[in-house]
Amino acid sequence: MTAATQTKHTPDDLAVAPRDIRFDLASAQKGHWLGGDPVGTAVFNALSLTFPDGERMFMDAVKAYRDRLSGKLAEDAKGFIAQEAIHSREHHHLNSLIDRERYPVAEIEETIRGRVKMARERGPMAMLISTIALEHFTAMMAEMHARHRNLFDTTDPEIEKLWRWHAVEETEHKAVAFDVFIAATKDWSPFKRYMIRCRAMALVTIMFTRNISRYAARLLEADGYTPKAALKAVKRFVWGDPGIFRRGWKTYFAWYRPGFHPWDQDDRPLVADWMAEFNAAVVRV
Repeated sequence: MTAATQTKHTPDDLAVAPRDIRFDLASAQKGHWLGGDPVGTAVFNALSLTFPDGERMFMDAVKAYRDRLSGKLAEDAKGFIAQEAIHSREHHHLNSLIDRERYPVAEIEETIRGRVKMARERGPMAMLISTIALEHFTAMMAEMHARHRNLFDTTDPEIEKLWRWHAVEETEHKAVAFDVFIAATKDWSPFKRYMIRCRAMALVTIMFTRNISRYAARLLEADGYTPKAALKAVKRFVWGDPGIFRRGWKTYFAWYRPGFHPWDQDDRPLVADWMAEFNAAVVRV
């Protein structure tokens, strides 16, 4: 392993540009918005419930190191923060439309806030390390969304558009926090950086997949599933068919390669048509 890992960065021709879009998500009030599928709806609602507090932590993790950034990376960090702020806003809107009389949304949100609070209490570097691992995970899911576009075929167009827009920007900013991490740890040895990020990914993988599955199962219980049946159905969805956590295994395991950088794999062609659709909403920050 060499110090070459410190020279890789987001492509010079890529601008991390927020797209300020407000989505009409009223159809989420009808219940099973993912094509009438209670299991898939529960999984994506569980994901959405983590985003407002989680993405605010991502923003603060990057903000903590802005004084160490310059040039393009400083601009990318500014764009990342703006993108995540808008993601947080729109997913908060989606979350507010889930039937809180029926589903244990407040309970799940309280659990998420507690987990984020614990992550914050570990300090800025721990927050940043968690952020780079979670950003790789969300970029992998965005890639799988772009490669397997049928999942939202029978979903309300505005909700489908929300998830496509999110996938575009997760792809676009997938390396920003990673690049900030490299800048913030420039005095570390490549071996130390490698070991810490690999350990973080292993822990995040266990916690993230377990927590999303548990949150989704709790939502399903409100639809009449027993706790055992709910967890079984969720695990089948995320690991079996369609397997939203399983499909991207090649991208996932690339993380563990010495010298890895998120832009070793350029996914922009996968989302080029979506990006073109949303670029009219780009705002300069």
